[in-house]
Amino acid sequence: MHELKALLREYDRARAYTDDLWTDLTPDEVTWRPHEESSAIGWHLGHQAHVAHFMIRNLTAAEPSPDPELDELMDSANPEKFRGALPTVERLTTFRNTVAQRVHARIGAIADGQVGAPSQMTIVGSYLLVALINHEYQHDQWIGEVRAQNLGHALPADPTADGLRRVDGYLVLEPLG
Repeated sequence: MHELKALLREYDRARAYTDDLWTDLTPDEVTWRPHEESSAIGWHLGHQAHVAHFMIRNLTAAEPSPDPELDELMDSANPEKFRGALPTVERLTTFRNTVAQRVHARIGAIADGQVGAPSQMTIVGSYLLVALINHEYQHDQWIGEVRAQNLGHALPADPTADGLRRVDGYLVLEPLG
């Protein structure tokens, strides 16, 4: 069961790296789009949380969205031009934090054996967390490129952890073995 707790720490490390990429930006920089068919940094922030919520919800425990109005906006299946206006930075931050708290609560319950089929859910939770971590880093790559190349801000140092490396330019946590 220790593995899930370690993966939760990796999830927090990935989220902290995301925060290093954007929390010093102005609201205008967070909502700026490099071109018409491109998503703003703020969209990627919401999308990371949206995917985490839906993966937890659909794979471990059904629960309502923490912000249903953001669901369609943050769904990558919807073309950029149909997504609508981004919420405020404060609302995005609240959404991200609420989803992270739910990830911790649900995975924590699995790690503590407080679910039906705890051994099966441990396997599901482990792979789910690796996917969430890698999805966070996937979007961090784009956020970092816009931050550095378009907005002219320096990039933070890459996080370091066992099993974390760059593959095709992206930070990736190796799958469980």
